[in-house]
Amino acid sequence: MAATHPRLRAVVLDSLDARTAAEFWRELLGYHYRAGDEAPAHGHPDPNGRDWLVLLDESGDPRMAFQQVDEQTRTTWPDQAVPQQLHLDLTVPDAETFERQHERVIGLGGELRFDRSDDPHEALRVYVDPDGHPFCIMVKPTG
Repeated sequence: MAATHPRLRAVVLDSLDARTAAEFWRELLGYHYRAGDEAPAHGHPDPNGRDWLVLLDESGDPRMAFQQVDEQTRTTWPDQAVPQQLHLDLTVPDAETFERQHERVIGLGGELRFDRSDDPHEALRVYVDPDGHPFCIMVKPTG
């Protein structure tokens, strides 16, 4: 039977530095590069890192890609002068993992923009990646 709907292949993010963006998300989500997109040895040219990079999940399916751009306006959210336009929602199973991931995001170069970690029904934090793309990490709701 033929598919009746398209499937989402991957999320593509524009980036002022595609390699830095890809490294941030690769480390955060545990993804790996598509063959040929890996970072070159230190000091060697990185032509893919100045163009287009693809990250794969553990099954080998594309999940994220990064396209180098010359200009990009960072979101100012929660101020609406430059709205989010798109954000990713990520979940973790419990409060301990939630706190551990907060430290990882900050250590990887992310920036906290909004903290609702004390909400008893939906604890979450909103961050931006090094290019200013917003994303949430929340504790998976029970029930």
